[in-house]
Amino acid sequence: MRRTRIKICGITREQDLRAAVEQGADALGFVFYPKSPRYITPARAAELCAILPPFVSGVALFVNPTLDEVRAVAGSMPLGLIQFHGDETAEECAAIAAEVERPFVRAYRIKPDTPPAALLECESAYRAASPWFSGLLLDTWVDAYGGAGKVFDWSLIPKELAPRVVLSGGLSVHNVLEATERVRPFAVDISSGVEEAKGIKDARKIAAFVAAVRAADATIDSESHHDHQRHHHGPA
Repeated sequence: MRRTRIKICGITREQDLRAAVEQGADALGFVFYPKSPRYITPARAAELCAILPPFVSGVALFVNPTLDEVRAVAGSMPLGLIQFHGDETAEECAAIAAEVERPFVRAYRIKPDTPPAALLECESAYRAASPWFSGLLLDTWVDAYGGAGKVFDWSLIPKELAPRVVLSGGLSVHNVLEATERVRPFAVDISSGVEEAKGIKDARKIAAFVAAVRAADATIDSESHHDHQRHHHGPA
């Protein structure tokens, strides 16, 4: 069965981490951007990550960090992945990732007039720049960094790129089923859409979000099963 991976970002409390893990989240995001309401210190993140089970990834989100800032985090917690969310160049991301020896994803903030070809160009530029590059995370362009809870036009994502991307930007319990069915991304990433207040997650919303993604996966599975049968047996 197809399984869209799920990342819950902006974890600040132990009960939220436990709720996300219990519901089957694949990755948990920790925000190391001091201007964010979801910011936590490396020391606090280390405490939270101490209870992360195996095969659930800790993702560290940075905005234009120094190498020392990333090094401090990488040295203090079981960090699976770095997420660059600022104006870092491919070369800057590559240099930091190589120094701390961690894979990274690059957030690409999509504007209404972003040409789909630009996404493919960006992906190939990052892949060429670093063996540590893991993929693109697609978010909505806003003037500030980080989640604005706004959705972008999913039709801008090239069909051939979709199976490799992390889809973010304004996802919620209400729209993630449609988003997953339409885009068919590798993973989805949510923060404010499962909160009761900034930095405070709602366990019921996390459960409902995961259930909606699984429902979309089941629909996609049954569609591909029917397509497979039609292909082999001809039209019904």
